[in-house]
Amino acid sequence: MAIFLTEHSRVVVQGMTGSEGRKHTQRMLRAGTHIVGGVTPGKGGQSVDFEHPDSGRVPVPVYSSVGDAVAATGADVSVIFVPAKFTLGAVVEAIEAKLPLVVVITEGVPVKDTAEFFALASQSGTTRLVGPNCPGLISPGRANAGIIPADITKRGRIGLVSKSGTLTYQMMYELRDLGFSTAIGIGGDPIIGTTHIDALAAFQDDPDTDAIVMIGEIGGDAEERAAAFIETSVTKPVIGYVAGFTAPEGKTMGHAGAIVSGSAGTAAAKQEAMEAVGVRVGRTPSETARLMREIITAS
Repeated sequence: MAIFLTEHSRVVVQGMTGSEGRKHTQRMLRAGTHIVGGVTPGKGGQSVDFEHPDSGRVPVPVYSSVGDAVAATGADVSVIFVPAKFTLGAVVEAIEAKLPLVVVITEGVPVKDTAEFFALASQSGTTRLVGPNCPGLISPGRANAGIIPADITKRGRIGLVSKSGTLTYQMMYELRDLGFSTAIGIGGDPIIGTTHIDALAAFQDDPDTDAIVMIGEIGGDAEERAAAFIETSVTKPVIGYVAGFTAPEGKTMGHAGAIVSGSAGTAAAKQEAMEAVGVRVGRTPSETARLMREIITAS
């Protein structure tokens, strides 16, 4: 099994006819993702040719709305590659089409827009959001929804949830010989759809995930809340890493949510909270991978 995304997922790409959407649609197809269509307002009835790993060049139909795409294809996942100023409308359209999973890759989305579509998704009771400002998620050997490289790891029994895109890739590569059930980059904006806790709960319930890597970063209290959840609700081993041990106080580091004020949100405070509930925390990505390798080889 995998969490949220499987080989049975039927994916539409909002913004597929743009340069980023076109490039990453091709990458997702090469990874085996079942892409059933693209969405670009006003371009319904057109198609875009892509190289399919099994079928050569194949046309992927374009629809003018998500509703049209869902009606025609039975899509249950959308990956959004649209400019930040259009993201609110694109996400709202996907939510109104009742898509179960919407992956928002776009960075620079205004927080007020994210708050609006986050509230709408929560009220819908139907749509899970991943992102914004995230690399998406991959279930290796099954499907890839987003921009995560598909050729740096294999299918395995480790679950990975990370705020950082690049650290997602590094951890996948460090543990490439062991492999992953699903790796999910949740994004580092102040408001995001799927949280560490959401992913931890899903990995806990997944019979094919044996252990979990959780990557956080400075700023906010998401990792402390995740530690409290691990203490009460996660029985599988969790290895942690927090990016930003050397970050200067009061500086925004990379993501909009990664800001430290006083002792709140520091890497040390997050490490302390995780270690207090039995999570072993690496000081570097490579040390974190080594700790996970010890867990897997000892089991």
